[in-house]
Amino acid sequence: MTALQTSGDGHGDVAAAPRRWPLLEQPPLLAPYVFVVVALHAALIGVAATHATWCPQAPVLFGALLACGAISIEASRRLGMPAGVARDLLSAWWLPGALLMQPVYALLMPIPLQILLQLRVRRTMLHRRVIVTSAHGLAGAAASATFHAVVPHPLRDPASWLTDLDTRLPMVVICAVLFTVVNTAIVVVAAQIANTERSWRDLLWNREILLLDLVEICVGILITISCALTPVLLVIALPPVMMLQRSLMHTQLRAAARLDSKTGLLNAATWQLEAGTEISRAVRTDESLALLLIDIDHFKRVNDAYGHLTGDQVLAGVAGTLVQQLREYDVVGRFGGEEFAVLLPNADMLEACRVAERLRSRVGRMCVPADDATITVTISIGVALFRTHGHDLIELLASADLALYRAKESGRNRICLPATKKPGEARRITARPSPRRL
Repeated sequence: MTALQTSGDGHGDVAAAPRRWPLLEQPPLLAPYVFVVVALHAALIGVAATHATWCPQAPVLFGALLACGAISIEASRRLGMPAGVARDLLSAWWLPGALLMQPVYALLMPIPLQILLQLRVRRTMLHRRVIVTSAHGLAGAAASATFHAVVPHPLRDPASWLTDLDTRLPMVVICAVLFTVVNTAIVVVAAQIANTERSWRDLLWNREILLLDLVEICVGILITISCALTPVLLVIALPPVMMLQRSLMHTQLRAAARLDSKTGLLNAATWQLEAGTEISRAVRTDESLALLLIDIDHFKRVNDAYGHLTGDQVLAGVAGTLVQQLREYDVVGRFGGEEFAVLLPNADMLEACRVAERLRSRVGRMCVPADDATITVTISIGVALFRTHGHDLIELLASADLALYRAKESGRNRICLPATKKPGEARRITARPSPRRL
């Protein structure tokens, strides 16, 4: 294995590597995991198709649910669905297909809808789309097989199980939860393999995720009951579901607008707003506050040698490392390009330098797999203290920028403070902040 190491002397050569499929640039365990999941999905389609029995209502319901899903996808396209918006209520249409029809329909239903999502709404890396498709298919098959073991023919005599409040109707809830659990488990394992820095707790026990899962389960159950009575009720169910979907996605869009899509950190505009609030609070309470400006050394060489996809993985890795080493109330954001900004409330110069050194050390030990190489990068950090180096956000940023410039000029992979300036020099600098940063 070779490595890209941007050392403190500012020199470091990057050997260009041949480009490969994006999946092969991921952690080594992800490709076999995706292959196993997709192969299992394909094999179950074949097995389920050979054991399926003909039911005249099933193709009609299958087509109706696909049509409702396609209409919902078109609504997503019109509203816009950028990175960071992941929930679209499509599971509400897959769940009825899983419970009311045989497993083969549950295995097939996600395929055309995910293709439509890829082509019409948002293109993403193919292996991500494929693993999500297979996860939905396998989850639907598990729920379908379980429900059909209790209710063998749910479409033929719906009244017999819809009125059975003791046994059969509760199975709808149980199988809906099973669908969500299986689907989540498959996707979460893939996410953990792709980024081992993220904790299982963050992936599984997020309050917002659980609330959205509950909403999808409830909507899916209501649509299932409506479909069991008559598919005509889908015409009535579609408008409120689309309105709920629109409201849900609007909320996600507002949240995503605050974040940088590549790192999940605050974007530059939101960071400046929150930093301004913290500085105002520090003025009122007369508390200390420090600013770190962080730049990844020789980041352009990573993009040139391995491509922007790998560069994005490096950005995400650095961002994750920063978040892990900081307090919950520290304000951290991506400031553009390969630069990050961290505001440290209640931190004096000694504490700020201690935090900066910890960040520099941890990022230096971070490894990102790419092609046949392991990429390691270093960071340079400029540190500035509120009141000592600036009395507002503009002055503080300008001082930290000067300190970062000193760190880069001194050889990179180090921490620097602002140099002593002549009277009036700070005024000239802060009067014209860098347009690429502000």
